[in-house]
Amino acid sequence: MTSLPTRLGWLFVFVALFTSACNTMPDKRILQNLNTSGFGNRYQGNAEEENWLALGDSLVITDPYHDELNLTTAVDIDGTVLLPELGAVLVAGYTRSEIESLLMEKYSPYYDLLDIRVRIQTFGKRYFIFGEVGAQGEQPFTGDLTIFEAVTRAGPQKDSANLGRVRLIRSDPKDPFIQTIDLGDLIERGDSTFNVLVRERDIIYVPPTMLAQLGYFLDALLFPVKQVVSGLASAFYLSDRARGRNNFYGNGGINGGIF
Repeated sequence: MTSLPTRLGWLFVFVALFTSACNTMPDKRILQNLNTSGFGNRYQGNAEEENWLALGDSLVITDPYHDELNLTTAVDIDGTVLLPELGAVLVAGYTRSEIESLLMEKYSPYYDLLDIRVRIQTFGKRYFIFGEVGAQGEQPFTGDLTIFEAVTRAGPQKDSANLGRVRLIRSDPKDPFIQTIDLGDLIERGDSTFNVLVRERDIIYVPPTMLAQLGYFLDALLFPVKQVVSGLASAFYLSDRARGRNNFYGNGGINGGIF
């Protein structure tokens, strides 16, 4: 017969294993919020292969047979546009040819003769650039843009930008892509092999040179000292001003000097 201490020991092992298994299970709330595709956006595509509608873009519709269908409308935050007869129609993420087919199908019960053509006015597509450049952050993506043009447009810092280690980042939860590009090859030798085209939502990072990194490190290291010195200097300055003001009025000020 198994003794009580042995039973308690087995029970302890079972509880420990069960607790460990429960702790390794992912939280359901976390799974619900995980980005599972692309850049995290609901609508995505490659605009340079075939343009697609993003939030903030405008849709231009023309039809030679019906004046009421000739209109320009912006894509709303829910990905829809408001159209005559149809109301709200979901179009975000659709390409030009897909939208034409969709509208021809939806309007066919209302009109016998149709020749709908659409054009996409792009306003909602962006790329991002950070690091040693003058214009950081979100930039409008207009297409046909190389990484050299993107970095030049952002204004690389003359003394601190490391153009030999520029990083192009295409983020994705399943298949992220990072490429380090030496723009010096293009400047010094004219080699444009890695002057790749930038895509929408790409992230470009221009790192600092080693000397600039050292300068930033020393600046961060001395930051508390500079704050103390700055505070003391401000205190002495205010004290001197107050002392001068007291001396001025104590001696009669302007009136005391004249009368």
